[in-house]
Amino acid sequence: MTIKEFEAVTELKGIGKETAEHLAEMGIFTVQDLIWTFPFRHEDQRLKDLAETPHNEKVTVEARVESVPSVLYLGKNKTRIQVTVLAGRHLVKVVFFNQAYLRTKLTPGSIITVSGKWDRGRQVINGTSIHFGPKTDNTDFEPVYSLRGSLRQNRFRKYMRQALDVAGENLAETLPLYLIQKYKLPSLLEALEGVHFPKDAEHAKQARRRFVYEELLHFQLRIQALRKARKSDEQGTIIQYDLKKLKKFISTIPFELTNAQKRVVNDICKDLKEPHRMNRLLQGDVGSGKTIVAAIGLYAAVTAGFQGALMAPTEILAEQHAESLKSWFDPIGVRVALLSGSTKSKERKVILEQLHNGEIDILIGTHALIQPDVVFSNLGFVITDEQHRFGVEQRRILRDKGINPDVLFMTATPIPRTLAITAFGEMDVSIIDELPAGRKQIETHWLKKEQLNSAISKMAIELSQGRQAYVICPLIEESDKLDVQNAVEVYEQLATIFHGRYKVGLMHGRLHPDEKEQVMRAYSEGEIHVLVSTTVVEVGVNVPNASYMLIYDADRFGLAQLHQLRGRVGRGQHQSYCVLLADPKSDEGKERMMSMTQTNDGFRLAEKDLELRGPGDFFGKKQSGLPEFKMADLVHDYRTLEVARQDAEKIIYDKNFWENEEYRSLREMLEESGVLSGERMD
Repeated sequence: MTIKEFEAVTELKGIGKETAEHLAEMGIFTVQDLIWTFPFRHEDQRLKDLAETPHNEKVTVEARVESVPSVLYLGKNKTRIQVTVLAGRHLVKVVFFNQAYLRTKLTPGSIITVSGKWDRGRQVINGTSIHFGPKTDNTDFEPVYSLRGSLRQNRFRKYMRQALDVAGENLAETLPLYLIQKYKLPSLLEALEGVHFPKDAEHAKQARRRFVYEELLHFQLRIQALRKARKSDEQGTIIQYDLKKLKKFISTIPFELTNAQKRVVNDICKDLKEPHRMNRLLQGDVGSGKTIVAAIGLYAAVTAGFQGALMAPTEILAEQHAESLKSWFDPIGVRVALLSGSTKSKERKVILEQLHNGEIDILIGTHALIQPDVVFSNLGFVITDEQHRFGVEQRRILRDKGINPDVLFMTATPIPRTLAITAFGEMDVSIIDELPAGRKQIETHWLKKEQLNSAISKMAIELSQGRQAYVICPLIEESDKLDVQNAVEVYEQLATIFHGRYKVGLMHGRLHPDEKEQVMRAYSEGEIHVLVSTTVVEVGVNVPNASYMLIYDADRFGLAQLHQLRGRVGRGQHQSYCVLLADPKSDEGKERMMSMTQTNDGFRLAEKDLELRGPGDFFGKKQSGLPEFKMADLVHDYRTLEVARQDAEKIIYDKNFWENEEYRSLREMLEESGVLSGERMD
């Protein structure tokens, strides 16, 4: 019997109304839906030697029953059956819960095949399945599906076997032949067999390899098609900058650009000359030198007669950017102005007039830049620093103050390359992954809470040498639920310890923005020596004199956040220190503390964070925007993601893709996703 893959699943034998309803809950309506429902894992049913099986691992053994089973009644319909068996040369116990019928079946001398978790210390197998007699089938790897209602694994596997037998031969290959040959991938039918009924571990591995690549290729094709459409639709401003002037300006910078900075400058300059609008994300670890790269891009736009804008999330950060840019641009006559909420109305009026007349070349500021009365003469290049701190609408308002200006987003939050490609797939991504020469590595130490006095003594030494310190706490006030240090309590303790010697300040999220600015300014200007704070100091603040950071309950923070906090010190010429005070209970918490002491590389830490916490936790599950894959894993399959991205880019820009029969399946996938019709993908 032949059944087409698009026919209803009820055409298969044994699937009645009730089963069809359970399958519908799983999104299975057709035979094809069933075939493309993949198991979430494979159960290893190979026979193993207990001597070679690690503690707590799943194991399957053939064994001889050596004792009469003992039964313990634990309550209504709850039982615990224990029996001694000889598995190879090992005399061990097997325990089953709530399977009272086994009492009469487990007779001494009989042979059984048991699967379960191996407790090496107690020499016990906690049984999950049993077969009476030796292992007879050839199935070493059984698929395990996520099922609904009264559906059972064995029954579901029978439906799957039937579906592949009656419809498998009719399934059209979904990948172009040249890609299958290039990567030595199994055919579609071979791969489906390998997922649902693998002959061995290698068969399952190759099947997974094919579907991981196919999923990631589909995803990247949607992104690349979207980017191509946007580049066609969004005509940008061609900025023909003066290369001689730009080179001369770069030669006046009092330090040598790193290779990574040079690479990113080239990316930006290439974009400026393109007819479509730049839409680029610039990632740079703390202290990697993003500001000078931004300055070079802004100057390039200025040499072509355009204005530039740089928007920062806080007044202090905007002021620091303005200070840096003025020091570079004042000597060559480029006019830089700063506009923020603190700008006096008289000065503001002058700035707005000069901006409108084209007398100001580069405007730096906070949200003040997006006020309706801020009108540019000829805005060509827009930079948003710490772009995640601004809403989409705020970024759009600034962009719309020019006619299709080029847009650069900057962030000091290292995002693992896999997530950058995925979450920011519609953007071009540039990374500064190299620190400027001569920067001293921050020494990071992990101390237990009983070593707090040692940490404070070290802080006192730094303060006595004229330096400043940060002290970070996870909570503002005392909490009954969490036994963690709070900022108010720590502030009071330190104010007492350092009374009469050093001034201690307090900053947290509940302060009014003006109060935060005031405290931060006092710290920046050296009036406050020790700043006790929650994580509000995380982004952008530059206090070169701060050389010491103490983080209470450091295991409460993710790696990326700890690294961002650590980046507040080490910005001057002095050796800096970061002390993590923590008694983590979990292995993951201990691993995070160890990772922080072993590397200062934000990208390596971000990858580790991703590995430990997963992509949903990394961005926050709700706003992650990350797709859900059946097979692919963004953490472990990052190399395949990179290959799929490169292939997708070539395919989308190849005219054969839009014409050849070989690509029909991929074109249909794009059409179904809505990308080709101008709709946004999910």
